[in-house]
This record gives sequence, C-alpha cells and structure tokens, in this order.
Amino acid sequence: MVTVRPFKAYRPPRTLVEEIAALPYDVVNTEEAAAFAKGKPWSFFHVTRPEIDLPRGIDSHDDRVYAQGRSALDRFIREGILAQDKEPYFYIYAQKMGDHIQTGIVGCVSADEYNADLIKKHELTRKDKEDDRTRHVVTQNANAEPVFLTYRAQKEIDALVFDYTAKYQPEYDFVADDGIRHTLWVIRDGALNAKISGLFRQVPLLYVADGHHRSASAARAKAEKIKHDPTPSPDKEYNYFLAVIFPHDQLRIMDYNRLVKDLNGLSKDQFLAKIGEKFSVSPAATPKPRELHHIGMYVSGVWYELVAKPGTFDAHDPIHSLDVAILQNNLLAPILGITDPRTDKRIDFVGGIRGIKELEKRVNSGEMAVAFAMYPTTLDQLMAVADAGKIMPPKSTWFEPKLRSGMFVHLLD
Repeated sequence: MVTVRPFKAYRPPRTLVEEIAALPYDVVNTEEAAAFAKGKPWSFFHVTRPEIDLPRGIDSHDDRVYAQGRSALDRFIREGILAQDKEPYFYIYAQKMGDHIQTGIVGCVSADEYNADLIKKHELTRKDKEDDRTRHVVTQNANAEPVFLTYRAQKEIDALVFDYTAKYQPEYDFVADDGIRHTLWVIRDGALNAKISGLFRQVPLLYVADGHHRSASAARAKAEKIKHDPTPSPDKEYNYFLAVIFPHDQLRIMDYNRLVKDLNGLSKDQFLAKIGEKFSVSPAATPKPRELHHIGMYVSGVWYELVAKPGTFDAHDPIHSLDVAILQNNLLAPILGITDPRTDKRIDFVGGIRGIKELEKRVNSGEMAVAFAMYPTTLDQLMAVADAGKIMPPKSTWFEPKLRSGMFVHLLD
C-alpha cells in the first residue's frame, strides 16, 4: 500500500499565478523558455530553466546554472511571490483540454516506496539527465516540479474529489496561453486530509505516467540529504517528493509517431514489398490508425494502412504486443536498419499534440522519407508493462495536457 501525504506548499497569489505557471522544463528548449519568460520576471522558467538568465550559449550543466536556479527560487520566496501555507494540505488540480478533463490530488509520495517499486516505472532513465535533475533538486533544496503519477481508479477517492470540487470555490482558475484550463483547490480541512491519506493506503501501487527523471532524481536527492543529516528522521520532508496523482481512467495517452530520414537504400516498390511480408498493406482511408495493431504510413505523398499479420508478434507479451514494438521489430530494424531508436540519428519522434500535418510537412519537404502514425498506447498496456517489471520501448507514450510548474513547490526541509 502507498503513502501519500499532505504538505505545506509554497504557492503564488491568485493575481500572479497565470504569469508564474510554466510548462515542464523538459518540453521546451532554452530558446523557447526564454521566449515564454520574456517580459515576465515571475515566470517559473527562471527557476526551472535558469540558463535563460545567464550569458547566451552557457552549458546547461555549468555550476552557474544550478546556482542561478537556487537564487531565483530564493528570490521568489523572499519577495513573497511564493508563500508557504501554514499547515500541510492536499490540493486538487484539474486540467481541461478541449472536451477532456482530468482531476488529480497534489501531495507528496515516498522516495523509499519509489525505491521499493511500489511506485512503478515503465521507462529507462538516462544517467546524465538523472544527474542534472538531482543536482537541481539538491541545490534548490526543493521539488520545484511535480511528477505525474497514476493509479487504478478508486470509487471513494473519485467521489471525495467530485464532492469537494462541486462544493467549494477554487483557489486558482485560469486558461493558459495554449488554451488549457488549470484549476486548483486547497483542502484546508484536517480531517478530510487525513481521510485522503487513509484512502491512498488502500491503493496497492502508483505508476509513473510522466516524469521518470524527476522521480529518479527525487529518490537520489533523498539519499544525498540523509547522507549529510546528523539527525535523520523518516518524517523529514526530503523523504518525500512532489506529485500530482490522477486516476487512470481520466488520463489520455496520445500517439507518439515516428519519422525516418531514408528508405535504407530501397526503392519505394522494394520497401513496400518487404513490408508486405509482415504487414497487410493497403491505401489508408484516414491517416490516423483506427485500432491497435494498425499503423499509418506516409511515403511519397500517399498514406497507407499497415496491419500486423497474425503470428508476427506475441500477443500475450506486454512488450512485444505494443504497436511501437511491432513496428520496431518487424519494420524499423529489419527493413530500415534502425536497431537502436534511442541513439540512431536517422529516426525522429513527434508527439501526437503536433498532429498528422507535422508528419506530412516533414516528409513533403524532403527532410524525411517516411512517417509512421501510431495508435496510442493504452493505460492498461502501460500498467501491464510496469506490473511485469519491464521497460517500454523509447517514445511509447505522450501525455497531454502537461502539468504546469510553479503553482506549488515542495521544500525538502
């Protein structure tokens, strides 16, 4: 069973929350973060992308970058842009993107339970990215950005959240510049907070949906903090890290599509013939695949539908039955020669939020030779992989909407 506990968040005033709230650090590059933060002294990118306030071209791993992030966070707190709640609370965070709404609990989860695999993972992390995030957490002494977690939905938690949001006015309610609505409630009722903690103790497992590097770095930061603490205690804040926890049936995974620069020396006819050995190939009625094991392919200005033939994959294996694995094992590797999609420079990935038009544009421009539109991985597939202790192929899931950073911060002391 899992531990989820309230905390004393550092939060902005209502009048500034819209300016402060920023996209996660890892969905923008330095130039994009600088553009978002331009003319906004309180944009949270000053904390999460601190290189934007240093000389152009500075290495993002330079000592000055980490120090600048700490300085920005200290300034936000010193000047009252972030103020700490007086008591530990849970918070309810709702996001609305078009017709899609997802509502989760903001709280802190256990680093020890992450290490014990009660918080399940489905992706590999890179050591360089872990090192970078750990250093940010330790230097800032804070979880500045939350991890995006999910769990198998529980009716009692769902009912509590629904009742609370129906009865009480939110603390924050704004529409960001990308059209996504963000709403936050503060639960100031101590008995209700205790009840929420108790309900989560009946939840057997949590799953990392988005934020594998943030969760890994939070666990490593706890190890660093306890190593230098002469009076360690399991109640200290560094034992826990910041998360937003959504029921699985409210989440939406979008397609994560592939582009390849060339046909590995094959003509189009040779390429289609080789594909036909493992897939049924026909002109596509629509670019987007309609169901699992159907893949859209765009080459030479034409969309095709690829349907994996029976017996070409293990339908009972949680990894090999994934469409991204079927494509990799039966086409990308044997036909196009892409054996390691993590490192091969001939392949690129496009999140579904950018749409089919992006795939067509990059192939039509000649930059890429072929595009593959994937059917989205499901939450059930993700949890089956995590439950089996396995790792998904790279770029298997793309979650939208993204959490906004800066609406709540967890300090480790």
